[in-house]
Amino acid sequence: MDVNEASDIADRLLAEMQKVIVGQDRILTEMVVTLLAGGHALLEGVPGTAKTLSARAMSYVAGVHFRRIQFTPDLMPSDIVGVNVYNTATGEFRFREGPIFADIVLADEINRAPAKTQSALLEAMEERQATVDGVPHAMAPIFTVFATQNPIEFEGTYPLPEAEVDRFMLKIVIEYPDEAGEAAILDHVEAGFDPTDLASARLEPLLDADRVRALRQTVRSVHVEESVRRYATRIVRGTRSLPPVSLGASPRAAVMLLLAAKAQAVLAGRAFVTPDDVKATALPVLRHRIPLLSEPEVEGRTPDECLTNLLNATDVPR
Repeated sequence: MDVNEASDIADRLLAEMQKVIVGQDRILTEMVVTLLAGGHALLEGVPGTAKTLSARAMSYVAGVHFRRIQFTPDLMPSDIVGVNVYNTATGEFRFREGPIFADIVLADEINRAPAKTQSALLEAMEERQATVDGVPHAMAPIFTVFATQNPIEFEGTYPLPEAEVDRFMLKIVIEYPDEAGEAAILDHVEAGFDPTDLASARLEPLLDADRVRALRQTVRSVHVEESVRRYATRIVRGTRSLPPVSLGASPRAAVMLLLAAKAQAVLAGRAFVTPDDVKATALPVLRHRIPLLSEPEVEGRTPDECLTNLLNATDVPR
């Protein structure tokens, strides 16, 4: 698959998802970047902003196997990964896989489960396998996690461990749509759309797992000049010396910024990455990797504000 074909498919993915998700084009673009780059995404937004619906629409249009895991305080790691079950007829243990063994997994309200349960995702998200009783089990080749969390509820929630947060390629912040977008949502419902029935929106599955793998191979082949790679490096290293930040971005963040920029380039129909691609993906790739010190946070400073200042202060290659 060449870049032009990949770009055309990405545009069609966006167009199909826009039949369901109205007024959130940036969100959909960042989700497509996640899928193309082979990463995982954390979707954060208040209730009712179509986080779950977006993930369902993505899997439907991509034509891949989808499973949803509702995270709750009593959820156990074995409920996610699976468990070995003793077969009395054969006298052997048989592995019964959990819902994590799918192409796209929605970890809904992930911060409602304790750290022990959340950690069941760590190995799968990084190494594409899950180990049960010492035996590794491979994940699906295009395994992708979309996790959701609510930023305003604190009772009954648990903060995500830094190690897990760092495994998400993007943190996608979902805000309220503008007035035109919200009006379009009502028009959509009045015209007969039922969010529980995606077929009512006449969505068309465009891909399958093999085609998604081909798309990702195309993204990996996108060229990045040395000057652009150094630009991405300076941005990531710059996060470690920002005064309001308690912890800067890791080398993994630099790799994910590079891959996300490649996917952004494919969306633009280019076989090479520009500094603008890096800038376009810097906020969603880095915002969850730079926790602020308590005092700046109390003062109302945000990671996005700090990153914007860093981007403005970093020399852009010509």
